[in-house]
Amino acid sequence: MAGSGSAAVSGAGTPVAGPAGRDLFAEGLLEFLRPAVQQLDSHVHAVRESQVELREQIDNLATELCRINEDQKVALDLDPYVKKLLNARRRVVLVNNILQNAQERLRRLNHSVAKETARRRAMLDSGVYPPGSPSK
Repeated sequence: MAGSGSAAVSGAGTPVAGPAGRDLFAEGLLEFLRPAVQQLDSHVHAVRESQVELREQIDNLATELCRINEDQKVALDLDPYVKKLLNARRRVVLVNNILQNAQERLRRLNHSVAKETARRRAMLDSGVYPPGSPSK
């Protein structure tokens, strides 16, 4: 895009150039993405809770199948089903670990962005700019 630099547009529609424009853009982008990040985080949390419940139910069912297998007078071979349940439990635990790691990375990223935004806001408020950046 020709002429695209670090200029942003203020709420009044006037361009804001330099670090103030970049910070305004970054802050606007952060505010735009924050609800989606929070919603994603809450959904991941809900999925993790449901997977913990599912893992507990699988454990209970596997225990019950083992107990039924031991109590039966007629030999029923429930071992393949118990193995399938334990394999399903292992996959649930694996997915839960992946979700937990992704949620932690998302939390750290959100924290870093908020910290950087606060740092830039403080720099703007104090009138101090990093070396190499255009001044007011």
